[in-house]
Amino acid sequence: MIRRIEPRTGVAVTLAKGDHLTVIDPLGGQVSDMLAIAADEPAEVLSNGRTFDYEESVRLTTGARLWSNRSRVMLTIVEDTAPHHDFLLTPCSFATFDHFYPDKPRHRGCFGNLAEALEPFGVEPDTIPTAFNIFMNVAVSPEGKIAVLPPQTGPGDHIRFRAEMDLVIGLTACSAYASNGGSFKPIDFAVETKAAAQA
Repeated sequence: MIRRIEPRTGVAVTLAKGDHLTVIDPLGGQVSDMLAIAADEPAEVLSNGRTFDYEESVRLTTGARLWSNRSRVMLTIVEDTAPHHDFLLTPCSFATFDHFYPDKPRHRGCFGNLAEALEPFGVEPDTIPTAFNIFMNVAVSPEGKIAVLPPQTGPGDHIRFRAEMDLVIGLTACSAYASNGGSFKPIDFAVETKAAAQA
């Protein structure tokens, strides 16, 4: 069953080892921040540094694994139709809006949405790491300058993960203006149990 995350909101879902999570951009041009936390230990979280190190790449797509801060594989990307994802930038927050958008209304951003969604699972705000920014288009110049560009996803583009351990997943429809080309749209997702995935 496909579930919808409304614009600028977030949810938490649980995955058992072997379950599949598909994240879908239903209208195109929308980013989704994703966190993964070990279900039995909220201090074990998704790590961009470990992932870049062990995967030996900053371009993560089909076949790549996402690793925890304790050097365990959390998720494997099993299908990916999107042109870009980002694993460099932190979830947007009130501070992000103060810094980049001082002339626009403040919003708690993906950080605030993730903190609220994950609080019942024992996740403290200060332990929230860099998210895997699904569908986000971040360019890095030869000089090292970072530019956040509009997503290049079209309607229906998606990414599918397999859980390699029992997990709590935080997922958003991103709230930052630049990340989403200045507009805010929903994100869809579906969880397929291990038994259904093997059928």
